[in-house]
Amino acid sequence: MNKPKIGVVGIPGKWSTEVLADRLEALTGFRAVIDMAEVELRLDTNQLMHGDLDLAQLDGVIVKKISEVYAPSAEDRILFISHIEKLGVQVFSSPEAIGKLINRLSGTLALQQGGVPMPKTRVTESLDQALAAVYEFGSVILKPLYSTKARGMEMLTADQDESELRQVLTAYREQNSLYYIQQTVKLDGRDLGMVFLGGEYFCTYSRVGNKDSWNTTIHSGGHYELFEPTEELIELGRKAQACFDLSFTTVDIALTDQGPVVFEVSAFGGFKGALEGCELDAAGAYADYVVAQINQRGVV
Repeated sequence: MNKPKIGVVGIPGKWSTEVLADRLEALTGFRAVIDMAEVELRLDTNQLMHGDLDLAQLDGVIVKKISEVYAPSAEDRILFISHIEKLGVQVFSSPEAIGKLINRLSGTLALQQGGVPMPKTRVTESLDQALAAVYEFGSVILKPLYSTKARGMEMLTADQDESELRQVLTAYREQNSLYYIQQTVKLDGRDLGMVFLGGEYFCTYSRVGNKDSWNTTIHSGGHYELFEPTEELIELGRKAQACFDLSFTTVDIALTDQGPVVFEVSAFGGFKGALEGCELDAAGAYADYVVAQINQRGVV
């Protein structure tokens, strides 16, 4: 029986991309890391070329990372991947599911429509309405529509000078089509990353802040620790990830004085938190899952 050929769309040289490619190579003997910046879509021949490799001829593709940062251009790349999915290549996660999460607003709306508790959020094009939301909430996080790991986010408080607030809001609007404003919540210095594989619970880790930053991301100096959630908390994470039907994801959950809330669901999910916080090889488990799914379909 031939072993499946599975490519990894990601960032060459990045640990999470390379470790997933390593795990797949160990299972199948095939290795391909695909940089979307180097891909050419040939519509006349229905090929998606990365060098000499035609992605349309692969048995499967795992989208580990569509781009280094979220941006409207990432949505164009998703369309490329969607085209080969329609040609019969199995894609993990599906481009449709990923596409809902590249833009923060579409992801938020899916969670809201799914009845998932989130921090109070206001979205508007109006600077005056945005300013009013800051005064109403007292303390808010201004979030770019295309952003990961808290990049570009800014905390605003009602006690700041109005001219300063207007200046920040004006600068934000020059880069974003909408104001996305979320009320800050009281954390105990950590938030949770709840990992799901194929819709099934995998593990939970906490991101613990370094006390010098308002957010707990590793990008801002936080670190991972193991966390044992209650069944009720797992069900909240399950409900949130079910809004998107992702093959692998991490649900960001905050424990607040008013109960747990979901910050967001990751389009791709991370491996390092599971490894360092839970001592589990999520990359290996994901590779096993994908190979099993492709074999079950009978591609090989």
